Amino acid sequence: MTDCGVVVVGASVAGSRVASELRDAGHRGVITLVDPDPDAPYDRPPLSKQILAGEWDEERAALGDPAQWQAGRRVAAAIGLDPERRVLRLDDGFELAYDKLVLACGMAPIPLPGMPREGAHLLRTLQDCRRLRADLERVGSGGRLVVVGGGFIGAEVASTARSRGLDVTVVEAQEAPLSGLLGTEAATELALLHRDNDVRLLCGTPVVGLVGTPSVTGVTLADGRVLPADVVVVGVGVRPDTDWLEGSGVPLAADGGVLCDEYCAVDPDRTLYAVGDVARCHDPRREHYVRVEHWTDAVAQATVVAHDITGVDRAPHRPDYFVWSDQYGGKITLLGRPGPDDTCTLVRTEGPRRRFAAVYRHDGDLTAVLTVNWPKALVAARRAMADPAGAEDVVATLKNL
Repeated sequence: MTDCGVVVVGASVAGSRVASELRDAGHRGVITLVDPDPDAPYDRPPLSKQILAGEWDEERAALGDPAQWQAGRRVAAAIGLDPERRVLRLDDGFELAYDKLVLACGMAPIPLPGMPREGAHLLRTLQDCRRLRADLERVGSGGRLVVVGGGFIGAEVASTARSRGLDVTVVEAQEAPLSGLLGTEAATELALLHRDNDVRLLCGTPVVGLVGTPSVTGVTLADGRVLPADVVVVGVGVRPDTDWLEGSGVPLAADGGVLCDEYCAVDPDRTLYAVGDVARCHDPRREHYVRVEHWTDAVAQATVVAHDITGVDRAPHRPDYFVWSDQYGGKITLLGRPGPDDTCTLVRTEGPRRRFAAVYRHDGDLTAVLTVNWPKALVAARRAMADPAGAEDVVATLKNL
């Protein structure tokens, strides 16, 4: 055992930001970051874009000066937890005692049957990005890439690969990519970005398996078709990385994540916290638990946790629904969270590329705004979100931009 202190499981943006915010708030005790990824901490959004494209050096994605983490880093995976003894068990056989434990263990990507296989990739870590970039370079311009899953990560990979001259096909099980989040109308309009950039999009037919041994040569669709592929990227979804917490007594939501209060605290004694993608926080405004897989929300939660631990300027967390995606030389943003019963109004405008906004309302109130390649619409949306009753006003504003 080691001296107690604050232990953070997970060294991506949420976990590393907790550590730095603790120092800023005056914590002078031991802080230990635990993560099996030897490259951590670094920012993940560039992995599907600038780093994959070769536009950024890896160091540009680093979170802070790597030297600041050396003393408090342990490259190992958490495999068990004893909250009563306040002991974290690691896969290297070590037991790490703590006063406060912060769970920032994030998400695990969901593979396809038959993975791992040469040429078939998940994209979660910097090492994953290196391998994928090497494969894209190997097949070169004209090489055939199949992206399984048309969400933000899959679309960004498709965009990056297309800019490198690859022949790209995106396969999506839903009727349109992101239709479960955005609704059919807006998702269908957004999907046209792929067509605009000569990327094939196949919707409504899931992938059931991979073809080729030892290297992938294609994917098999549910309707029996086989799509030839030199490289495959799988982006069909993620799940909270909480299997190792089963049986520990930590409250886990049935649909994923660690249950915690509005200060991200898991237990009444406030020895255990959850932050980032894995945290399902209580939102007293809606009286339910919310899990948000957004970079901005992870940063906000880190500040809440650090201040709750130190007792400095304590304030409850309020979910921040903002996500962005860079695709085909443009930018997509989503402010707010569309609901399944929301009405959606599309506002289109002329421009050098496809440009539009989608305004979502529920019972007349503004709930979310999607903007695509339209910076002025984003500015108007931010103003309107401060007054949820102004949904009609924002539509009129967008039409006059």
